[in-house]
Amino acid sequence: MQGQLVAGRYRLADSIGSGGMGRVWRAHDEVLHRLVAIKELTAALYVSESEQAILLARTRAEARAAARINHSAVVTVHDVLEHDGRPWIVMELVEGRSLADAVKEEGRVEPREAARVGLWVLRALRAAHTAGVLHRDIKPGNVLLGTDGRVLLTDFGIAQIEGDTTITRTGEVVGSVDYLAPERVRGHDPGPSSDLWALGATLYTAVEGRSPFRRTTPLTTMQAVVEEEAAEPRHAGPLAPVITALLRKDPTARPDALEAEQMLAEAAEGRRPNGAQAYVPTQHGRTPYREVPSGTGAAGTGTGTAGTGTLGTGSGSHTGTPLPPLAGPAATGTRAAGTPTGGAPTASGPGQQATGPAMVGPATGARQSGPGRRRRLRSLALVVALAAIVGGGTAVLIQQFDRNRQPQGSLSGSPHTTVTGQPGRSVPASWTRHDDPAGFSLYLPKGWKRKVFGEEGELKQIDYTPDGGRHFVRIAVDTSPDFADPYAHQLDLEQQLQRLVAYKRVALERNVYRDREGALWEYTWTAQAKDTKFPGPRRAVEETYVARDGTEYALYMSSPAQDWAEARKQFTSLLQGWHEKTP
Repeated sequence: MQGQLVAGRYRLADSIGSGGMGRVWRAHDEVLHRLVAIKELTAALYVSESEQAILLARTRAEARAAARINHSAVVTVHDVLEHDGRPWIVMELVEGRSLADAVKEEGRVEPREAARVGLWVLRALRAAHTAGVLHRDIKPGNVLLGTDGRVLLTDFGIAQIEGDTTITRTGEVVGSVDYLAPERVRGHDPGPSSDLWALGATLYTAVEGRSPFRRTTPLTTMQAVVEEEAAEPRHAGPLAPVITALLRKDPTARPDALEAEQMLAEAAEGRRPNGAQAYVPTQHGRTPYREVPSGTGAAGTGTGTAGTGTLGTGSGSHTGTPLPPLAGPAATGTRAAGTPTGGAPTASGPGQQATGPAMVGPATGARQSGPGRRRRLRSLALVVALAAIVGGGTAVLIQQFDRNRQPQGSLSGSPHTTVTGQPGRSVPASWTRHDDPAGFSLYLPKGWKRKVFGEEGELKQIDYTPDGGRHFVRIAVDTSPDFADPYAHQLDLEQQLQRLVAYKRVALERNVYRDREGALWEYTWTAQAKDTKFPGPRRAVEETYVARDGTEYALYMSSPAQDWAEARKQFTSLLQGWHEKTP
């Protein structure tokens, strides 16, 4: 095609770039006698007529989106035309290379230069967002580095214009998967903060020479985006806290464009941005509990939320020592007189009762309602990130994968909750539904029996077990929780577990479950024979979230460590079939 005249005006010279959708040519405008870049949509050669119409609509949308933005850091679009039955875009020619090429050729970019590049991209994004345009595909390949030192943002091919009707299929996720924000992976509508997430991932790639979340397949990459934190950048220098701030999982916890611009400006000058530290999560600084001696100790009361029984083992001789988790559901006992009902339960199995200290006192993030407000000591757990992805029933289209070969718990285009009497596609067909008297419903394998672990005031805890507590699920429903933030609650509770026998955190992080802020905690420990009839290495996982009506739900599962592979699969299905209200 070299030398071809397009639309009777643009003479193609040489190809200067290509991708999955098209090729970019350097060309000469024979009317205005200037060099331009022309984007040819080669994908239109290999699709049906209906798909060609979609590509044409997207091309026009790209030109319209770019045309709405008046900023020197956005590549100018001169014209959109049709040639050979395909759409072509005529753009400003930028002599230079992409940020992706720079990383590929040099290994990585020096932090101050990366910050300068990010600053110009952010300015372009601010102009775009002000014009009502979301880019939706920020990545190193779409950041151009001119030989004259300019930085320009290009390729608004999948941009979304405020007020426009979408031209994507229902549930389709478009964009480069390792630069998609977690909320987009879950199928939520993108916002300006989604572009900022992608900018954070782009800057990480620039300074580290690799994408923070790319894995071997698109599916595992999307799982990493939602489930995993990026490894701490080793070469980011003053840019490190800015990247961390932009890569917060919760879009509301990221800095806005103005704040990010100030941070990047400071990093570009070689200064560590002070404002970025406010967005870097910490796990310390909370007020410790005050221990209240209780004679023989507080008996197991069932006053914690899900998994509270895992906090207690100990006896009166262990007063003042954090209590290890139980291996199974605990019986409800009585608490020591004069102590709050937040005592650490110590029973380790059905019908057993043990003793231990009661813990009271405020902690950072606690929501107290007055004197004597009880503290609920709750062991939370880590939700499988995949459950967070599918928990809201979002349809995600991954065209590269054969759905018939997806593993259990993988993304698919069908809802993952069930509102009928039979399990949905994501819940094993052999499982049975339990409409619990406490108001919720869930699916479990056949043979699991219900037991009330504890019920006091606003807090209810229900256990289900197939074998008397060796393996069990605990559901806690708290209509007046102490914490408004599940993650802060989990961090606070983990303080109680630091001296458990062989306690080890597997994961503890924020997530989104059923479109609500949640938190995931998974850990291991060694249960002691003196405390339970199920001693040995154990593992537990728990999802906690606060529903729209303010009720805190905690879904907890525990099993012997050697059975964890199967238990973890069961927990994923439990989350997928859960309903906080009986349908």
